[in-house]
Amino acid sequence: MTYETLSDRQRAILQYIQSYTADNGFPPTIREIGRECAIPSTSVVNYNLNRLVDRGYITRTPDKSRGLRLNKDSLRETPFVLLEDRDVFSIPMIGKIVAGAPVWPGDSGSYTDETLQIPRDLIGGTDSTQVYALRVSGHSMVDAMIDDGDMVILKRQEVAKNGDMVAAWLIDKNETTLKHFFDEGSRVRLQPRNPTMAPIYVDKDKVQIQGRVLAVMRKLN
Repeated sequence: MTYETLSDRQRAILQYIQSYTADNGFPPTIREIGRECAIPSTSVVNYNLNRLVDRGYITRTPDKSRGLRLNKDSLRETPFVLLEDRDVFSIPMIGKIVAGAPVWPGDSGSYTDETLQIPRDLIGGTDSTQVYALRVSGHSMVDAMIDDGDMVILKRQEVAKNGDMVAAWLIDKNETTLKHFFDEGSRVRLQPRNPTMAPIYVDKDKVQIQGRVLAVMRKLN
């Protein structure tokens, strides 16, 4: 079966999965597919996803809301642009976002020599020399679809707006944490996205913003 034999709906679903995954680093949910492709019934989305599985365009992991994965070999016959065919560049991997402040290349201190290749359009017009990556350790942002082992792409900056997801260095604790930033006057609230975890409140002079999250590259198992 070829791409031309897919229904218009199946083509739309496949294109959305591809573009969403390329932009976010993880696939969409069934409800997101239905909303984007104007399919009100999740059972109809499921039916078409199963047809795409049968034809070899995707694989599905049972019991996972984002358990979709594109079959790159099959997609090469389609008009879609695959990640490895896009304009990519390397950014430094500066370690884990858990203990210790990220150290920038060229600064004093030690840092990993590992690099990560990402598509240039993932960061828009951001200066690529100001972009770096950290590997996430922990589950504090799980409801934001960021979990242990995922990688976050950040822009180096020392200020943040309310609601920004940032890497924040807690000076007294000598720890770096990934949270949503909120300015509450004399203090800062660093809000997790995990209902089992409480926010962190810290005086403004006890926290330093290390960067703002631009994108997430999710570890897909």
